[in-house]
Amino acid sequence: MSSYTGNSSSLSKWQLALVVGAPVAFGLGYLCYRNYVNDKPKDEEHAKALKRNNVFSSSVDGDDEKSSSIAKPTVAEKPTARSDVFKTEGNKLFQSGKFDEAIEQYNQAIEACPPECIEELATYYQNRAAAYEKLQKYSSVKADCNKALELKPKYVKALVRRAKALEHFDDLVTALEDISAACILERFGNPTTVGMADKILRALGAKHTEEYVKTRKPVMPSKYFIRTYFSAFQHDPITSAINEQSNKEDLTSYEEALKAVKNQNYDDVIPLCTKALNNLEAENDSIHKLKILLLRGTFNLLLGMYEDALSDLSSVINSDVTSKELKVNALIKRASMHVQLEQPEKSFDDFAQAVELDPDCSDIYHNRGQVNLLSEKIEEAKADFDKAVELNPDFGVAFVQKCYTDYRNSVTLRDINMIQESIENFNNACTKFPDCAECFNLYAQVLADTNDFPKADMYFEKAANKDPKNATILVQRGLLHLQWKNDFNLAINLIKKAIEIDDKCEFAYETLGTIEVQRGNLEYAIELFEKALALGRTNMELSHLFSLRDASKAQLSVGLRLGVDLKSTLDTRGFMA
Repeated sequence: MSSYTGNSSSLSKWQLALVVGAPVAFGLGYLCYRNYVNDKPKDEEHAKALKRNNVFSSSVDGDDEKSSSIAKPTVAEKPTARSDVFKTEGNKLFQSGKFDEAIEQYNQAIEACPPECIEELATYYQNRAAAYEKLQKYSSVKADCNKALELKPKYVKALVRRAKALEHFDDLVTALEDISAACILERFGNPTTVGMADKILRALGAKHTEEYVKTRKPVMPSKYFIRTYFSAFQHDPITSAINEQSNKEDLTSYEEALKAVKNQNYDDVIPLCTKALNNLEAENDSIHKLKILLLRGTFNLLLGMYEDALSDLSSVINSDVTSKELKVNALIKRASMHVQLEQPEKSFDDFAQAVELDPDCSDIYHNRGQVNLLSEKIEEAKADFDKAVELNPDFGVAFVQKCYTDYRNSVTLRDINMIQESIENFNNACTKFPDCAECFNLYAQVLADTNDFPKADMYFEKAANKDPKNATILVQRGLLHLQWKNDFNLAINLIKKAIEIDDKCEFAYETLGTIEVQRGNLEYAIELFEKALALGRTNMELSHLFSLRDASKAQLSVGLRLGVDLKSTLDTRGFMA
């Protein structure tokens, strides 16, 4: 794991999407609805239904919408004969781009239609809404869609059109409910509707994130996360200072802060550092002060207090008296912060500055390699990990991440020989670093990717034995059993055990929530996503988690509106029937 929340975690989220079979954003939220009707129509009938309902294929509903083997009544017999004439004329005007004139015809169609002819009246309102939409009169679009849906609650075109209108009023919650209902009614078979749902969901997630970060209370990551964070650095001045600390009883505030790190009393570190800084003279710009700032900046970064972290780390970097070791470490950590703030250019600028200062520091290449890997820059990541291993061949985490990057590169090139060679290198890593859990963990994930499930399970078990407090390994093993045996019970038990080990494991809550969505337990899933949100660190993570929660909330509401009984549609394996 690194300052970017860990290579393994990123791979796990990708694995989660593959196992559950859906996109990482909206898809995970609506999985439980994709097959919610037991008596599925034949493909041809389904295609016809989509064609009829697809609001993007035709802006207004015409006279050829319905087809039946039953003989149609003559014009004289049909109750809506007069209103249909107005509708037909309105449709012609609409197709000609004469939207105001079309609205007049739809007005007359509505007035002439007998109130008991619900289907036809709903069509007239929907068509008039389409004309209002062309004129960008969104209040009128919303009003007419409301009327159409009062008459015909499962009218897909009206649902989609109202969702689009609601976007203009920034009513994204209701818009998401409408577009979710449309997706359900179309059995998620219309990519355009699903794409619109995803767009609304992402916008809503970003909006909720912006509101949330203004008032959120930062939470220190778990003890395991922080311990693993520091283990990813081979040349961290903080770790060196802790190792050099004497056992004297009369400690300064800075020494107390170092002791708090050693004893895993992480919430005490920032206040003790601040106290230590307040005890210094205002003009003091010594190495001692910079060490305190580096320690406080590191924990501000871990806490997600990015402005404070930036101030502390930049003070170390910009000081005239700072040492090379302090400056390089601060640059690496500031680079990681820029990644979390989605500022990759600034991140790589800091890495470049660090390389210029100390080209033989393996920590720079190891951390930059992870950024490149997360950015899907496989060749650049490969070069960085090669350099990190060359400079520090006894660092197991860097060595195995090089193996993983080599594997990703060989898969991209579709080179079977290179794939086999990279897998063999994982064997070598496990032999060379028998106590490095990450070697076994990453090897297990690659084995799962190659569908060698029994061996992957064995290596996940070995990784868990090497590092019994690593909750993420248990989550990954749970995902493996979903992918391999479709074993929901074992997967859930493993993930719940992960939460017992580390109740601040955001990935465990997110994964369990996603599984509960698939099982139809939306209310429980929402609770789990809320717990994950409390632990989210970056805006990107928070937006993703809000998307999962909001999708679940929308579909819970829509399920009630459409009368879908989620529990009754589950088969014995936990999937939707």
